[in-house]
Amino acid sequence: MHANLMLLVTAAIWGFAFVAQRVAMDHMGPFSFNGVRFLLGAASLLPLIWFFSRKKAVATTTAAKTSVWLAGGVAGTILFIAAALQQVGLLYTTAAKAGFITGLYMILVPFLGLFLRHVTGLNAWLGAGIALIGLYLLSINADFTMSKGDFLMFIGAIFWACHILWIDFIGRRVNALQLSAVQFLSCGVLSMLVAFRLETPSLSSVFLAWESVLFASFISVGVAYTLQVIAQKKAKPTHAAIIMSMEAVFAAMGGVMFLNESLPMRGWIGCALMMTGMLLSQIPLPRLNRVTN
Repeated sequence: MHANLMLLVTAAIWGFAFVAQRVAMDHMGPFSFNGVRFLLGAASLLPLIWFFSRKKAVATTTAAKTSVWLAGGVAGTILFIAAALQQVGLLYTTAAKAGFITGLYMILVPFLGLFLRHVTGLNAWLGAGIALIGLYLLSINADFTMSKGDFLMFIGAIFWACHILWIDFIGRRVNALQLSAVQFLSCGVLSMLVAFRLETPSLSSVFLAWESVLFASFISVGVAYTLQVIAQKKAKPTHAAIIMSMEAVFAAMGGVMFLNESLPMRGWIGCALMMTGMLLSQIPLPRLNRVTN
């Protein structure tokens, strides 16, 4: 129960982070915000790395097999693309839509995993079908087009899924906290490089958006990541995935409560179907045993 509650708090933090991400862009460009956010997020993990290193709580027997800088650099590059698409997409869509469309990564992971010879169950196929119907109701217009923001969110969901697959592949070979710090550092540096090219970053804009920046970096990255690491050591994987899918619900709640966002009934039905599909994809269906004489 303690682990599940910690995961629920994590999902709430990440869901409400969509609100912070939208509010911050009243003062900052999307790449400037991501740069500051992930650089501060990387810094927030340094005390944890130092603490666990002293306590020797993280096993290091397999850490030497792969360079954490190489693994984190690849992870950070994928994270940079996913976060950039999400942050730019938020300029053109609502936090509620962003949360649900981003949540599609839970369904995309098993399908992209087919290319890596992962096994995909019937529940994933059923969940994907229901979620696609929900996405149609939520995002497809009467002329069968998708808004720019929703399209960017959907492409971003593909990269979030790729990021999870890479972390799953490389995570056993390196120290988890070090990997996270390096990937956040890589993502932050890439974001700032683009920001200086396309935007005009300034300390004054960071101070104007300080509440959103602090929440998105220290709370969303530092606190939420720590809770996830601690909780997932005790929570069952299926339970963890289902609870974490509540991020989309909290994003919708945050959009309604803090940004005065609204969706038509068609959109809410679409959200409900997408949530149903995401949950179904995480719940193994019972096997039917053949009756033999």
